[in-house]
Amino acid sequence: MTRKRRRLWILVACGLGLGSATALALMAFRDTLVFFIPPSEIASKAPAVGRTFRLGGLVERGSVERVNDNGHPTARFRVTDGAGTVTVNYTGILPDLFREGQGVVALGSMAADGSFRASEVLAKHDETYMPKDVEEALKKTGHWNPDEGKPPPPASTWNTLMPKKPDTSKAGG
Repeated sequence: MTRKRRRLWILVACGLGLGSATALALMAFRDTLVFFIPPSEIASKAPAVGRTFRLGGLVERGSVERVNDNGHPTARFRVTDGAGTVTVNYTGILPDLFREGQGVVALGSMAADGSFRASEVLAKHDETYMPKDVEEALKKTGHWNPDEGKPPPPASTWNTLMPKKPDTSKAGG
């Protein structure tokens, strides 16, 4: 075998080894990466059943139901970003800061019935904190413009199908 041919085989072997290592690393990442998806994107293109991802938004007012399922505390509530809503089922103890109208990020996967089965629920820290992903989703849907001031009002007031009532408190003239 000539020197030229031997170098070519070494390059081919190195290329195959590097390609295989890259493919294995990407396959490992695919199984461990967890993406954030707002409720409005789930309505348009739902992820595969069983695929783990983060769901974030605001807990819709009046949607929290707490029951005891075989001795385990279970909660059902809806998460919204104003443009879409997803029902979340969670078995376990909810964080102390979990409240209706507050920001929440849930880790879990979609169930066959279209609901979200959460394995972990995270609530916001204080009155001014909002997770960055939730903040971006609210900006994207037009429910919050940070230049206009504080975060949006509770999700229960977001009925965008009803026209806004005219402001009669200001007298013209």
